[in-house]
Amino acid sequence: MVLLACVLALNAADTGVIGAIVQELRDSLHIGNTQVGILTAAPAAVGAVATVPVGQLTDRVPRVPLLAGSVALWSLAMIIGGMAQSYEWLLSSRVALGAVTATAGPTVASLIGDLFPPAERAGTYGRILAGELIGVGFGLLAGGNIAAFLSWRVAFWFVALLGFVLAVLLWRMLPEPERGAQGTAAGRGEELARQQVDESDVEPDPAIVLDTDPARMSLLDAARHVLRIRTNVIIIVASAIGYFFFAGLRTFALVFVQERYAVSRGELSAFLPVIGLAALAGVLIGGRLADRLVRKGKVAARINVPGVAFAASAVLFLPGLLSGQALIALPLFTLAAAALAAANPPLDAVRLDIVHFRLWGRAESIRTIVRMAAEAAAPVLFGWLSGLLDSGRGSGTGLDRVFLLALVPLLLNGLLLLRARHTYPRDVASALESERRFADGDG
Repeated sequence: MVLLACVLALNAADTGVIGAIVQELRDSLHIGNTQVGILTAAPAAVGAVATVPVGQLTDRVPRVPLLAGSVALWSLAMIIGGMAQSYEWLLSSRVALGAVTATAGPTVASLIGDLFPPAERAGTYGRILAGELIGVGFGLLAGGNIAAFLSWRVAFWFVALLGFVLAVLLWRMLPEPERGAQGTAAGRGEELARQQVDESDVEPDPAIVLDTDPARMSLLDAARHVLRIRTNVIIIVASAIGYFFFAGLRTFALVFVQERYAVSRGELSAFLPVIGLAALAGVLIGGRLADRLVRKGKVAARINVPGVAFAASAVLFLPGLLSGQALIALPLFTLAAAALAAANPPLDAVRLDIVHFRLWGRAESIRTIVRMAAEAAAPVLFGWLSGLLDSGRGSGTGLDRVFLLALVPLLLNGLLLLRARHTYPRDVASALESERRFADGDG
């Protein structure tokens, strides 16, 4: 669990570092917000494309060597980026970075499904996704302080060193589990989804019950199948919207708070751990709460919890953005960050409930394509709109308007997930029926 959390932490630390050194990059490379946004967007855009073949590999080759090798290559790309003498050089290294970060999503999701029992899946996802938040916070703090005392290049190299250490630990310490190791239809989800669905007399949907061995399905056939699962499509969209907002937030939050509320870097660095701990609490509580509610008979709890969390996050961000006082805004932002973080673990657990275990890697790769496309678009769009809406009065003015606009899809996420409450039970039943037919991936 710790090793998988560290993979996500390392991946997220990169964007945290970029967010922390926005001002240094502007001065060193003579660029603006749009160019900074592109530096964050480039890995996400390339990763969205690269995740397609990675998902296929995840379902067919040993996952641990694939993951360890990608972390080592990621670290090498960070070292090259730290040596950049021009914006074009740095951007090229970021493109290479995206090709290897695509491995994390599909491999981590597949390993979680085979390493941890179904009854604890949302809670486990919460603990592992905590690494993502810790990584962003670590990148913001370490990146900002290292850049201030040494240079932004050293910040890149420091994170790269941690990456090489993690690659060695993954290779030596992470076990490669058997496919379907947590049980098939006879046991997978017995305590949670299957029991609740059986008690409700929910029938499988014949249109999405597999009639082909998933281990032998082509990438195109697998994609068609997982996109016919209605709940999966809904949670893909909801997840992408959530990460769209988060990507813009982690890139421009520091510079926005500094310029809007006249908060110094030192004061903000002191407050960042508070926001980080709140978000960490949110991601841990979100998963555990969903699992607990399911055990109490709330079949759609893994849908309901993120729906409420997204809506609550938007409601909390709104008055904070409208306020001009840091003492009012920062506590609201802290609570909003906790609510936003709470949505992800249950959503990720849902995918494992409704998809055959032989398709977990490819299903996650499809989700990752949409998510990374949203993450790639957000920093560029936030940066461009901030300049457009600024009216020459300081970037904080433009950024607060952009964040306000971005709250609309975040609020609609809560409504979107209401629809998934009705499709989730039947999709769980269909996945379990598919596993009865192809329990071992060989029919």
